[in-house]
Amino acid sequence: MFTGRRWSVRLRLTLIAVSMTVVSGIALIAIATFSVHDLAGSFRTEEAAGAALQSVHLAKRGRLPPVVPPGKTDGMQLLNAKGEIIASTPNLVGAPRMANFTPPATSVRQDREVCDIPRYPGRCMDVVAFRIYQDEGDWILYAAAGPVPWHVHPELFALVIGASLAIMAVTAAGTYRTVTGALVPVKAIGRELEEITATDIGRRVPVPVARDEIRELAETINQTLDRLEAAAEQQRRFTSDASHDLRSPLAAMRAQVEEALHYPDDVDWKAKTRAMLGSLDRLQAIVSDLLVLAELDSGVPARHERIDLGALVGDELDRRERRVPVDRDLKPGVAIIGNRIRLARLLTNLMDNAERHAVSQVSVRVNLDGGTAVMEVSDDGAGIAPAQRELVFQRFTRLDASRNRDAGGTGLGLPIAREIARTHGGLLRLEDSTRGARFVLRIPLHPGPGGVPRPPSPNP
Repeated sequence: MFTGRRWSVRLRLTLIAVSMTVVSGIALIAIATFSVHDLAGSFRTEEAAGAALQSVHLAKRGRLPPVVPPGKTDGMQLLNAKGEIIASTPNLVGAPRMANFTPPATSVRQDREVCDIPRYPGRCMDVVAFRIYQDEGDWILYAAAGPVPWHVHPELFALVIGASLAIMAVTAAGTYRTVTGALVPVKAIGRELEEITATDIGRRVPVPVARDEIRELAETINQTLDRLEAAAEQQRRFTSDASHDLRSPLAAMRAQVEEALHYPDDVDWKAKTRAMLGSLDRLQAIVSDLLVLAELDSGVPARHERIDLGALVGDELDRRERRVPVDRDLKPGVAIIGNRIRLARLLTNLMDNAERHAVSQVSVRVNLDGGTAVMEVSDDGAGIAPAQRELVFQRFTRLDASRNRDAGGTGLGLPIAREIARTHGGLLRLEDSTRGARFVLRIPLHPGPGGVPRPPSPNP
């Protein structure tokens, strides 16, 4: 079945344009026809009145013959003061009086539409009546003008219809050509997109020269392809790094198992088991971090609630086994909206990183900065060079110093912490410090009544 859904865009737009032109043309033809019809009717009545005035002039001079030439009327009758017909046009000779009205005493002319005149059965005529002043009494001259056809004149109506059809044809052709030209770059964009595959995502669609909506579409598509290419490249790097980090513990366990199988009598099974458990722990940590990142990347919503950031940090620090002393300064009443489990994971990752690199102490601060909650975790270790501060937030990135001191790290803790901060509308970054590394988390405060951030409670 041929339905509108299968029609092309250019055909649909052309049909819409032609339909609108047809509707507008019909309306204009109707308005023009009615207007011209009224004008033609008035003009015809005035023509009859002009011919009647000539007869009035002759009647006043006594020179009007009994049979009057019709001129530009459909008929005339002259009545004397007694109401007798004393002159008429040839077609009304012997006919009764065509009208019974007379102009008012204060006027010499009156026009009326009279229907069913005996000599004009079934027709309505425009009749003009003139009062002729005579000594013995007023005479009345009637002049009749027939109705104008609804189409006024066949040639005029044909001209209007022809002009309307020509306008429709020009509109259809112009619309079709315009839409066809406008869709040329769309087709080029479509062909290019069809040829772009996952292995050839570096290509871009052509951008039209004209600064119109199609150019904006092409630019948007290219921006999307840029993001897809960046995401694909990040995915490739992530997969490569993940496979490398997963292979390392697996290769270590395989080597230990093969050694045990080759020299079963010389194996210290307890030591071998502890070594394999270490590899399994590292493997489990990598898998766990990968699952957390997958959950964060998928945008799965988490339950958010009002949280006192200082109280949350204090509770988590109380649960941890301390490897180094922790100096804490936690301001109470710093309220935010967030997920308690994810924020606890963020703090844990920062603390694990700080304790691995600290020499003698880790410091944790929770404070207020305007309308922002601020949490700082710093250590007194070697620190990180400014040029490498963003590198630590890349997945599976561990600096050389970190690899030398801590070969068991997954390289995912800090990226996970930054993603958690992002899901809370916050920002996690490395900032300047006099010694060691200082990680600073900034999250918007929970608004109080009227949208005003809640002020922190005073220190006890």
